[in-house]
Amino acid sequence: MIPTGDSTPETDGATERRKKSKKPNYSRFTQQELPACKPLLTPTIVISTFILIGVLFIPIGLASLSASGNVVEIVYRYDIDCIPQQSQDDKLAFIQSSVTNKTCTTTFNVPKNMKAPVHIYYELDNFYQNHRRYVKSRNDKQLRSKAYELETTNCAPEATTPDGSPIVPCGLIAWSLFNDTYSFATQSKVIEVNKKNIAWQSDKDHKFGSDVYPKNFQQGGLIGGAKLNESIPLSEQEDLIVWMRTAALPQFRKLYGRIERDLAANEQISVTIENNYNTYSFEGEKRLVLSTTSWIGGKNGFLGVAYLTIGSLCIFLAVAFIVLYLLKPRTLGDPSYLSWNRNPDGH
Repeated sequence: MIPTGDSTPETDGATERRKKSKKPNYSRFTQQELPACKPLLTPTIVISTFILIGVLFIPIGLASLSASGNVVEIVYRYDIDCIPQQSQDDKLAFIQSSVTNKTCTTTFNVPKNMKAPVHIYYELDNFYQNHRRYVKSRNDKQLRSKAYELETTNCAPEATTPDGSPIVPCGLIAWSLFNDTYSFATQSKVIEVNKKNIAWQSDKDHKFGSDVYPKNFQQGGLIGGAKLNESIPLSEQEDLIVWMRTAALPQFRKLYGRIERDLAANEQISVTIENNYNTYSFEGEKRLVLSTTSWIGGKNGFLGVAYLTIGSLCIFLAVAFIVLYLLKPRTLGDPSYLSWNRNPDGH
């Protein structure tokens, strides 16, 4: 018997199989047949590209090195000099003692004119702020809002006091807050240090709440670092905010403040240091840094050297390719035989 109608069992089965198939429908996008730029790397294009990169990068590198060279920087390592001679054999006992005098004084000679603002940094070495457990030892909710004062997740062992009260701010990062202090004078006149606006504005606005105040902080048996004023909200505790932005490398600098006046060449600067922070238990180093800045920031020759190296390498390769092309030229093939030129629609 011959079936009637527009379909047959065979065609119905084929249609059903197509409906059940998981193969995607054909499209030029999935088949990578959309129009695309496919440049030919001819000797002219390659040599021109290398020359262009070299011409751009070499002046940028020279400008970067010049800017870095104009930065005036004074670096003084004081973790050894600020230990009395009789305590040099047991520095850890000296720094952990509550009765020893940890004040020391030194004098700087300004090598060149330092135009305001002069940035004051403290530099630590062999301090791994990027350690996974250390980085996680904080609670961002608690830092942002008073409503989360009891939230101390990830903060152990500096989460609560022995009686169970929450520590604000909790965690090892806040607990280990840097607590060395510096004061400056010249010719018996005090040089004021501006400690305002040393933290990122975004951190003050979004990460540290204006209604969050320190509570039960540094009141345990083991004091890690600086104490906080419990009458000032965290959003205004800029030393804490700077410290809480953890560093990626074991040697780092953090902004301490600014001197808002010029320092003349050969001017004698007297510095009084309170050497309180314990870096001796992990063989760390401490330095005080005074530095001006330029359009690329502080003193850093790496950027300029990197630009010069890449630019010089590109110029060298361009010259090498020119010589090679002149000595052993090669005839280029006909681009019309390329597949995308013979079938521009991709079919």
